[in-house]
Amino acid sequence: MSVHSSSTATALALVAHDMIEVDAVIARRLDSGVPLVAEVSRYIIAAGGKRLRPALLLLTCGALGYTGHQRFDLAAVVEFIHTATLLHDDVVDESTLRRGRATANEAFGNPASVLVGDFLYSRAFQMMVEVGDMRVMEILAEATNVIAEGEVLQLMNMHDASLDDAGYLRVIRSKTAKLFEASARLGAVLAGSPAEVEQACADYGQALGTAFQVIDDVLDYDGDAQEMGKNLGDDLREGKATLPLIIAMQRGTPSQAAIVREAIENGSVEALADIATIVRTTGALEATHEAAAAEARRAMACARALPTNAHTNGLLQLAAQLLERRS
Repeated sequence: MSVHSSSTATALALVAHDMIEVDAVIARRLDSGVPLVAEVSRYIIAAGGKRLRPALLLLTCGALGYTGHQRFDLAAVVEFIHTATLLHDDVVDESTLRRGRATANEAFGNPASVLVGDFLYSRAFQMMVEVGDMRVMEILAEATNVIAEGEVLQLMNMHDASLDDAGYLRVIRSKTAKLFEASARLGAVLAGSPAEVEQACADYGQALGTAFQVIDDVLDYDGDAQEMGKNLGDDLREGKATLPLIIAMQRGTPSQAAIVREAIENGSVEALADIATIVRTTGALEATHEAAAAEARRAMACARALPTNAHTNGLLQLAAQLLERRS
């Protein structure tokens, strides 16, 4: 997400003080008698990012008036689960760059990344058990399982140029949006909200997470590698049929579609410049942006069902910012 976005900064400023508490929990719970565990964990967590998932949990708690300390523990749990998925993701994808620096697997090797990812998952489950709320455990256990299914689904779809919009959305709703959904839902559960409010929060998280990932896939063809902190064309190299490519194949001429199809099937980036041009000239970028915008608008509609206050405004701002996201 753009570091220059004032709306994101404003939304996250609302929970900046809470995030200090979350960081303290993270630091304390990363403690391990095995030095490499702490070293790899701190390496990837220190890489930063916006901590959007824990921030989403904290903003939802704020919107619904929950101020108990368990929000810090569960925000840390969500960040641990997310970090574990990143560690495993980068190994599966053979990625070398994340947020502008070497991935953990590049720095420490694949075995360390996989095993420390396992540690973070298991530490997250220890922490959620300590909360002592069966509903919380149910939400996080289901989310973690769905994320794993999404990872396997994506693996099965690698180099499959016949993947359609629905198949693509199924993967990102599982792989990316599910933890956003769980984070927002947990805020409502902690606040003891009624079922309809809990569902509005969950729907908000799912829509926000979906929009976030769709825009991310646009930026692979429309972004700046240095600003993005990832290698341009990574998805193509991995044989992922993302929405810009799916739409480009649908809208392009037979020869344009063939170029894109061959690149996906072979995981080739030799024609990246041509494909970037095809994605632009077929209107696939605009269509993908519109798909993301529709999800962002859906998120905003869900947020409007919550009490009117600064934290709810923060949730609205986060969604609105995705309408303009370019990096």
